[in-house]
Amino acid sequence: MERENTVFQDELNPTFLFMWKGTRVEDEPNYHCHEHLELCYIQSGTGKHRIGDTIYEVKEGDLLVINEGVYHQSLAGEHKTPVAEFYVGLTDLNLAGLGRNHFPLLGNCPVFRTEGELQRKLSKLCMAMEAEQELCRIGRYYMMKTYAMQMLLLLLREEEETGKPQKAGGCSFESANRKYLVEKITDYFEDHYAEKISLDRIAGNMYLSTFYVSRIFKAETGNTPIHYLIDIRLTKAYNLLTQNLEMSIQEIAAQVGYEDAYHFSKLFKKKYGVAPSAVRRRIL
Repeated sequence: MERENTVFQDELNPTFLFMWKGTRVEDEPNYHCHEHLELCYIQSGTGKHRIGDTIYEVKEGDLLVINEGVYHQSLAGEHKTPVAEFYVGLTDLNLAGLGRNHFPLLGNCPVFRTEGELQRKLSKLCMAMEAEQELCRIGRYYMMKTYAMQMLLLLLREEEETGKPQKAGGCSFESANRKYLVEKITDYFEDHYAEKISLDRIAGNMYLSTFYVSRIFKAETGNTPIHYLIDIRLTKAYNLLTQNLEMSIQEIAAQVGYEDAYHFSKLFKKKYGVAPSAVRRRIL
């Protein structure tokens, strides 16, 4: 209840300014800022947004939070695919401990990548707001304000859940997010180890730098991302060598993500102390 007393008592009563929906195929002409808070929900498509000094790749389900005074610009994607954007403008937002029209950003990142139930709820709120705009029924302003406030509250609750300390370990806000980040990467490695994997792409999808991802990953696992991936691949390869005797070394190398069988064999011998062919001969 302490957080509600300090944050939600009087401060969460913003003035609703506008909603706007559009499809973008070209870059927004101006790099600009506002004297209000702006939310941008990506309903479909892929594109880019320049927020502050960073360009973020965005896709369906992403919610961008653009605080007052922050320069930004919507950019079309590289392939000029249409991006359906849904904007909400609010002012007079005064959350405890923050500046006027400022919303707290998880990890100081303005892009919330939503999924599952949260994404469905945000999509429904956008559709409900759009219907109110079109129908022009009595109390339209208050209904739209209510929907916009629900969007803010859903984000605040999501931040609280993501950053909530664990009761047993007393884990901090940052460490909870670090563990979540590492779990997402290791899960991705397990599912896609046979594919070409770029750490740059993984970091970009998480809106983080490659250096930051590598540093956090090693701090949490004691290993670098690339060595962790190699261990997964070689473990899978060992299982294939011993269980699928009809597969050649070349086929096994390709199966675990290596086009060069010689490079694969060197990595395998470094880990297990013997070449893949030697493991196969022992079985045969």
